[in-house]
Amino acid sequence: MPKRILQGVVVSDKQEKTVVVKVERRFTHPLLKKTVRRTKNYHAHDEAKKYKVGDQVSIEETRPISKLKRWIVVEGAAKS
Repeated sequence: MPKRILQGVVVSDKQEKTVVVKVERRFTHPLLKKTVRRTKNYHAHDEAKKYKVGDQVSIEETRPISKLKRWIVVEGAAKS
């Protein structure tokens, strides 16, 4: 089964080798037929500690690394 890849923005880099990434998804509400935005935070492993708050990153699903970490940062772009 292919691994999921999500894109989001780093909202915290205070932990050691971990970044918190906010991922936003948009969908149409089934009853109201209106576009709704939902956000969720994911803890992702960042071995090199090179991503800072505000960076746009892609995270990939992986094996459990710790209690909360099941994602790893694959690539990112510095904030402009």
